[in-house]
Amino acid sequence: MTRLLVIVNDIESQPGQLTRWMISENVEFDLRIGGISPLPGPDALSAYDGLVMLGGGYMPDETDRAPWLADEAALVRRGLEADLPQFGICLGAQLIAHVTGSDVRAQTGAPEKGYTRIDTTAEAADDPVFSAIRTQTSFVESHVDRIVSLPGEATLLARSEACEFQAFRVGRAWGTQFHPESTRENILRWDGQKLRTLGFDKATLLDEATELGPESERDAKALFTAFLDVVRS
Repeated sequence: MTRLLVIVNDIESQPGQLTRWMISENVEFDLRIGGISPLPGPDALSAYDGLVMLGGGYMPDETDRAPWLADEAALVRRGLEADLPQFGICLGAQLIAHVTGSDVRAQTGAPEKGYTRIDTTAEAADDPVFSAIRTQTSFVESHVDRIVSLPGEATLLARSEACEFQAFRVGRAWGTQFHPESTRENILRWDGQKLRTLGFDKATLLDEATELGPESERDAKALFTAFLDVVRS
C-alpha cells in the first residue's frame, strides 16, 4: 500500500480535503503534528513513498518558535536527495523553497485571503501534477509571508495577480502558496476582525466561496490525485 508522511505545522492548518482523498485512493498516511508528535529522522524516509507538509503561521527558519522545523527541513533535504515525491502547502512550500536556497520573506507584498484566481504557466502543461488542472482556476489563500525568488533549478508552475510564486517544482518536490486542502469551511472559522485589518470582508469571502468552491474542489482533487500518481510511479 502507498504510504505518505503528512506533517501538520499548525493545528489551524489541518489536512482537510486531503484526508478524504487519501482514504478514497487507498493511501495509508502517518500524520505527525509538529511540537506534539516527534518527526521521524531523515533515514526513516525510506519507509514512505511520499511526503506532504502543511501550512502554519511560521517562517521556515523560525526554529526558535517552532523547533521541529529544523527536523522538517532535514526531511526535505533527504527527500530531495532521494528523489522522493514531496508536496508542500503554504509554509510547507516555503520550507522547500528555503531549503533549496530561495528567498522567503515575512509580511511581504499584498496579503491574500479567500478564493483567489490562479493562472498556471506554460511550463505547467508539461508538468505531471499541474497539467491535471485548468489554466485558470481558484484556490483558497491565507498568507502574509511569501517566496520572493526561486533557485535556477526550480520550475514556476502558477502565479496570481498579487503573488508571483504560487506554485513551483524542484525535482519531484512541488510547492503551492495556495491551499488545495481548504474550503469554505475554513473561511467560516476565520476571525472577521483580523480579516478587516488586512483589508478583507468575511461576508464577501464567504459569498465568493459559495460561487467558486465547487469548481475549485474539482481542480484541487485533480491536482492531489495527480501527485498521488507520481508517488505510485
